[in-house]
Amino acid sequence: MSPDAGAGDLGGRTAVVTGSGRNIGRAIALALAASGADVVVNGHRDRGRVDDVVREVEALGARAVGVMADVSDPAAVGELVRAGTEAFGRPVGIAVSNVGQRRRQPFEEITVDDWHDVLATNLSSAFYLAHHVLPAMREQGWGRVVHISGYDGWTGHIDQRAHNVAAKAGLHGLTKALAREYGPAGVTVNTVAPGAIATQRDPEQYRHIDVDDVLRRLAIKDFGRPEDVAAACVYLAGESGRFVTGQVLHVNGGEFMF
Repeated sequence: MSPDAGAGDLGGRTAVVTGSGRNIGRAIALALAASGADVVVNGHRDRGRVDDVVREVEALGARAVGVMADVSDPAAVGELVRAGTEAFGRPVGIAVSNVGQRRRQPFEEITVDDWHDVLATNLSSAFYLAHHVLPAMREQGWGRVVHISGYDGWTGHIDQRAHNVAAKAGLHGLTKALAREYGPAGVTVNTVAPGAIATQRDPEQYRHIDVDDVLRRLAIKDFGRPEDVAAACVYLAGESGRFVTGQVLHVNGGEFMF
């Protein structure tokens, strides 16, 4: 399917962004809309935030639909993708898996239920989304899948997050496997790994972080913004990213260099 002429680089595309009611997900949804895509905005608990982002997307001239779904539930992800396809009359061409929880627990306090809960949200949700969008992408001969990971999946610099680190590292493993398998069908699959991004967070999970120390480590002496991560996603989603697949784009201000 070719983009609609004159509608922007992503005109004529349908994008799903999970966890897009605030922070990085919201910024990604708005950036894709600004490039012409119609957007499925997703949240789990706060309908008001989702509705706000839908209105912001529409104000940019794109179409939007808000779908509440727990993406750790495979059936709910299937309904999410179907809702987007029905709303815009075309299959999903851009899928951004952004949902994640960043729980901090000493390893010996992580229960089996905790382990499964974090992996279901941070890793399995990406599998479910890919599972539901890739068949249509293969049939169209075009698709973009982006996994939002985290730099602790590479650095291991934050302690007491074994389940989160394992899931974030696993996301990029999934990226590489899908990129290899679906590249011949015109589908790219990549990972974006945000670093120190200024977002609204649960302060209880970040009391161990010395903000001044982080700032000293940054090559760019400022914290990142959600829009910086969104710009990376737009680059990968457009024609600009057509020859990039199986890669990880670190958006971390040079705090860590790989």
